[in-house]
Amino acid sequence: MTEAAPAAPRRRARGGGGAARRAERSGVKIETAKYIERKIPNFEVLDDEALQVIETSAETILEEVGVNFVNNPGALERWREAGAIIEGERVRIPRGLARKLCATAPSEFTQHARNPEKSVVVGGKNMVLAPVYGPPFVRDAKGGRRYATLEDFQKFVKLGYMSKWLHHSGGTVCEPTDVPVNKRHLDMLMAHMTLSDKPFMGSVTEPSRAQDSVEMCEILFGKEFVRDNTVMTSLININSPMTFDDVMMGALEVYAAHNQACIISPFIVGGAMAPVSVAGTLVQVLAEVLAGVAYSQLIRPGAPVIFGAMVTSIDMNSGAPTFGTPEASHITYGAGQLARRLGLPFRSAGSFCGSKLPDAQAAYETANSLNMGLLSGVNFQLHSCGWLEGGLVADFEKFVMDADQLGALHGLAKGVVVDDDTLAMGAIREVGPGGHYLGCEHTQANFKSAFWKSDLLDYKPFETWEEEGARDTVALATSRVETLLNAYEAPPLDPEVLSKLEAYVAAKKDSMPDAFM
Repeated sequence: MTEAAPAAPRRRARGGGGAARRAERSGVKIETAKYIERKIPNFEVLDDEALQVIETSAETILEEVGVNFVNNPGALERWREAGAIIEGERVRIPRGLARKLCATAPSEFTQHARNPEKSVVVGGKNMVLAPVYGPPFVRDAKGGRRYATLEDFQKFVKLGYMSKWLHHSGGTVCEPTDVPVNKRHLDMLMAHMTLSDKPFMGSVTEPSRAQDSVEMCEILFGKEFVRDNTVMTSLININSPMTFDDVMMGALEVYAAHNQACIISPFIVGGAMAPVSVAGTLVQVLAEVLAGVAYSQLIRPGAPVIFGAMVTSIDMNSGAPTFGTPEASHITYGAGQLARRLGLPFRSAGSFCGSKLPDAQAAYETANSLNMGLLSGVNFQLHSCGWLEGGLVADFEKFVMDADQLGALHGLAKGVVVDDDTLAMGAIREVGPGGHYLGCEHTQANFKSAFWKSDLLDYKPFETWEEEGARDTVALATSRVETLLNAYEAPPLDPEVLSKLEAYVAAKKDSMPDAFM
């Protein structure tokens, strides 16, 4: 497995300019935590024998059953030249071929942000947190549930930029339905590029939109910088079971050719898109990922990719997906082990819940899902905050509730440090039996950093809480959304770059009629 440790990149063609530097000196500083570097072990549920059986079974599926590459003659021809057996649109991959092709994919890579301090390293023991992706609806306590607009999208990008524990701006944080389908990707990219300086994702809804994403990045970062570095990580879903459509594969082809990262992600609802058993689902997930990653390497050996696994179980009475379940955790833990054996970065988990409101159900399911992600060794966690109603809704209150709890993941990932200071032998001697530690020297030296503290939850005594309006967590979250948006200031951007981006978007929009399908 080739290693893609972050090399010193070439100097960017467009890093700022005088106006941008003056704006930066006078602007509000927004604190962003570095991506998580795990110092705790991964939780593993499968022994070596079970992993080997699953790997052998996945290659048997690829060889005997095969996968479909639909409406994509070019993909079929690439597979034929690589040694696969083609029958119609079915691709049967001889044992060992997919794994051999996957070997050229890097085990980690750097995704560069326009603010270099916020670039992230995906892979290894790192965990990058990105917000919810894809909901057509939004919700807040005041306006209720409604179709998402571009204004909603822009607000979420601002909240993501203001959120300390979120490392990534994401992609389609919600689907702005008031903008034509064929043009909304341009507005979404502009929002990520101008309203935030964190890394972001490109468009995958049509290959030409992926190309637009690359070209806009060439304006933002400079063409040479994009040629030599990864500046986007984009989501390529597999139509499980075992179908690779021309739209997603077309976007993959664009990104891989330009050395931009893709998440190759089966979309699994156990019992519907995969077997009801954990082991059977893992076999299918691995077969699909092997085929998808191998295809990316046929486009460009060494193109950065992520082993994805978007996994839920199903309510067998209603057919609705369920979240935070033990079975989903087992699959995610197992998929993490399989990804590490392949030497690939791993994407899974998120703030998953099926609740219609940011209530106790949402909190329980989300907590289970977030902790599952940390313990399974996830390197890129999409949907880390804001997910509601099975992914149909991006919720403003839940966004800040989840984003606050991501701080707890950072704390857990630090592990336990044992040294002279943390053993606190002097403090124990100083206090002795029957005393207290509130005023001792060790406490005074460490109290500011000793414990993680929520910026949202209420720890006040009952009387104070009651005097302040007896607000529940949703009310506190509503207030925090308003506070963050009122304090928001856009990160500085070179006016020349902004002008070129605006001209590009305007020209693209003028070149085609509106389409809402």
